[in-house]
Amino acid sequence: MPVEFLGIAATGDGSETTPRSTAAFDRDYTLRLARAHEDHGWDRVLFAYGAGSPEPAAAAAFLASHLDRLQILLAHRPNVSHPTFAAKTFATLDQISDGRLTVHFITGGSDHEQQREGDFLSKDQRYERTREYIGIVKKAWTSREPFDHEGAHYRFNDFVSDVFPVQQPRPAVSFGGSSDAAYAAGGAEADIYCLWGEPLARTAEQIERVKEAARAAGRTDVPRIQVAFRPIIAPTEELAWEKAHRTVAAIKARRAAGDLVRRGRPLGAAAVTPENTGSQRLIEIAEAGERYDRALWTPTAAATGGAGNSNALVGTPETVAEALLDYYDLGVDILSARGYHLLDDAIDFGRHVIPIVREEVAKRDAAKAARAAAERAERDRHQLIAVQA
Repeated sequence: MPVEFLGIAATGDGSETTPRSTAAFDRDYTLRLARAHEDHGWDRVLFAYGAGSPEPAAAAAFLASHLDRLQILLAHRPNVSHPTFAAKTFATLDQISDGRLTVHFITGGSDHEQQREGDFLSKDQRYERTREYIGIVKKAWTSREPFDHEGAHYRFNDFVSDVFPVQQPRPAVSFGGSSDAAYAAGGAEADIYCLWGEPLARTAEQIERVKEAARAAGRTDVPRIQVAFRPIIAPTEELAWEKAHRTVAAIKARRAAGDLVRRGRPLGAAAVTPENTGSQRLIEIAEAGERYDRALWTPTAAATGGAGNSNALVGTPETVAEALLDYYDLGVDILSARGYHLLDDAIDFGRHVIPIVREEVAKRDAAKAARAAAERAERDRHQLIAVQA
């Protein structure tokens, strides 16, 4: 199966290691970073969502009007707009981008962050709302006839859109989470299920949970799997590990100074237990050990309190590429990666890691196709012998 690479479409140059030197929305930087991805082999970039951050749909439209090939993954929280309005926004953006849009629906893992924009539902209620919301958006994308809806969270009559996506029947839906409620909602509705980078064995367990949830929802297909990492690469293993330790030191220094913000609040030096299951898993994994499998390294996650995509892959480009191929062999076909110097790391990863992974995936796929052809030929031979007998 083909492999895809997802990067980040940041609108400013700050990261966990470096304070932002640009405006929150810097047109030049946004475009420069996106072009670096497009020019260096990436398939798609994520426009993330934060309560106080620049509005991602508008930023994505800006990007789509300037670039011709790079695909867009747009993060969206259901609490910020009515689903019919969101469906029109997404369809318009798919038109602007000529069919390059995927929508990532975020249920919300922090009560405080949700409440910053007036959302006071419980976590379970938010998952229930997200599932209803996605269903409405899908119907608005595909229904040419007016329809009514009356559910637990939304009610409206006689809606029909006058703008439809370029992609038919609709753009893909992306979803993530590691709780039972997340598996149930994403297993039912997602075309792509997103996971944070964990050890291989635990990732395999999560993939199986997603498949089970899809089957429980009555699906005959299963979502594609995406896994996210923070790669730290250098020409030698020694230099890569020196870079990794400098990275963690910089994160810890910013956290101690009160400069590291998580979900709208300074993280501070004291340990804080996150509300969402995914971050709790990252902390648990970090407490159990620093290094896993070929190149997975957890101190970056520990230093940020399990904040989002925070486990690293450390090593030479060849080592990191082999580590990513280990996940591909589990069934992961979308690899998300974001460095700590957004622009330079996007270029380095695109130049030195992506070509290795693509070449090896092509070899694996060719070998798999050859084995399948040989098996078909052997079956045909046995059938012919049986007929002749």
